[in-house]
Parts: sequence; C-alpha cells; structure tokens
Amino acid sequence: MPAMYKVRPLHSAAVLAEHLPSCMYPLPNLHRAPGTAAPPQEEVDPTLQALESRQEEILKRLYELKSAVDGLSKMIQTPDADFDVTNIIQTDQSSPLSTNGADLDLMLGKDYGALKDVVINANPSLPPLSLLVIHSLLCERYKILSAVHTHSSVKSVPENLLKCFGEQTKKQPRHEYQLGFTLIWKDVPKPQMKFSIQTMCPIEGEGNIARFLFSLFGQKYNAVTSTLIDSWVDTAMFQLKEGSSKERGAVLRSMNAALGKSPWLVGSELTLADVVAWSALQQTGSASSAPANVQKWIKSCENLAPFSSVMKLLK
Repeated sequence: MPAMYKVRPLHSAAVLAEHLPSCMYPLPNLHRAPGTAAPPQEEVDPTLQALESRQEEILKRLYELKSAVDGLSKMIQTPDADFDVTNIIQTDQSSPLSTNGADLDLMLGKDYGALKDVVINANPSLPPLSLLVIHSLLCERYKILSAVHTHSSVKSVPENLLKCFGEQTKKQPRHEYQLGFTLIWKDVPKPQMKFSIQTMCPIEGEGNIARFLFSLFGQKYNAVTSTLIDSWVDTAMFQLKEGSSKERGAVLRSMNAALGKSPWLVGSELTLADVVAWSALQQTGSASSAPANVQKWIKSCENLAPFSSVMKLLK
C-alpha cells in the first residue's frame, strides 16, 4: 500500500500551549508523568498578607466590642433589665444629713498636736456659694474653727462677705476643734483649696472642692447614684454656670424633668448635686426664669438654714 502523507499530531504539547485560552484560571496537569516535580507556585505579596492579617484582627475586635455592647444593652437599657435604676437610687441611698460623719483622721490624716485646716482661696467678685452652704452643713456635724481673711491682691471686699461665716461667740482653745476652715478672699481665676499646706497640691474649681468637702459627711452611695451626682455637678459647673443661654435652657429642662419624679435631683434626699446646682442658678441669675418644678425645688433648698443664711449674702 502506498505511503500516506504525514499530518502533524494535534495532541502535541506545543500546539496545546498555543491554543489554550488565557482567560481561565489554571488547573494542575493531571497527565503529568509520575515523579515529575510540580511547577513552582507564585509567591504572595507580603503587603497583601499583612493587610489580610490586619483585616482579620479588626474584624475580631469589632466582634468582641459588639458582644460587649449587646450585653450591656440587655442589662441596662432594655425593659427587661435585671435591675431598675430608679429603685436603686430610692432604696440604697444614705442621707448625709442623718449620718454621724466621716472619720476626719482617716480622711485628712492624723497629726497629733495640730488641727487640720482647710484653706480656700476665692475671688469675692464671684463667691463660691456652694462652698458656703457646705460649710454651714459641716458646722452642724463638727466643731469647726472658721475664719475669713482678705489677701493683699484684693482692694476691697463687701462687708457681708467678710462676715459670711458669722461671728463665733464662744472662743475655745484651738485643740478643742475638730476642723479648721479658713476662707481667704483673693484675686484668683477659680477657687483653690488645700488642707495640707506643705505636702498637697491645690484642688481647683468650685465643683471639685465641693466634692471633697461633701465627702467629709461620710455618706455612702452605690455606683449608679454616685455617677448621677457627679454628672449633675459637672452639668451645673460647665453648662449651667459657664455655658451659653441655649445650654442653660437645656439644663433647666433636664432639671425640671428630674424634679418631676423626685423632690431632689438624685433621689429623695439632698445631695451634693442639689447644692452645686442651686449655687450655679444663683450665680447666673437663672433662678427667676426656671420652670415650675425647679422653682419648687429652689424653695425647698432655701427653706433649709444653710441655704437661707447664704441667701442673705446676695442681698
């Protein structure tokens, strides 16, 4: 039989390589001879690996934060919470006016043969009314040696401020008092307080000093109540006293809502929040334009002797 013409084989590797499409993803060669080494894999860019690791870490942290927030929202904000904040405030609050006071040696440190002195510098152009109210409350609890002085930086001080602590008719030896309370009218931008002149940095700001002095009553509050009191003190100092008219209006509305639920800002007893908020209202002149519940609360404050005695200083 005569020979046929030759045809190029279609299964040649070279032909297959020429006609393979480039748009498909590659697959391993199943027809590779046994023992033949696999082609080297393409190396992954280290930058992409770092980006993937960072993304996985961020997603992990977001998941953990979401779980924590979900747990808190179920515990506090939802109607089926495990506890009621209002009940805690009403039932687990001690009154500073009914306790026996704190251990002053524990609070201020014990120093035999020396009386612990609280020294406050304040500007007479803006008297810290809350500190004067707290001083009167402390005098009902402790034997306090009170004094008022004028610094050389102040040219003149009104007569009523020079007698803001009244006159101590009974002079006793210094060692028979429990606490010394000295107010110095001085040209300072904000009130400053020290109780250990040699070793202590001054406490600045009316709100911070009020917090310290009020702690001398020894009252104990739970975490929720303490947080609410601190929140009202900051609100009174930074928004009611130093804020704009818009901020003051918002604070007065919040106070009116809170006082519609309880006689005092935090629960059923007088707290530091009431003292500082009342002082801020008097200092800014906002008391006369306050809403109905706030007006009723102001009268309740001024029916107490410490507030009424300070009110006389404003006349």
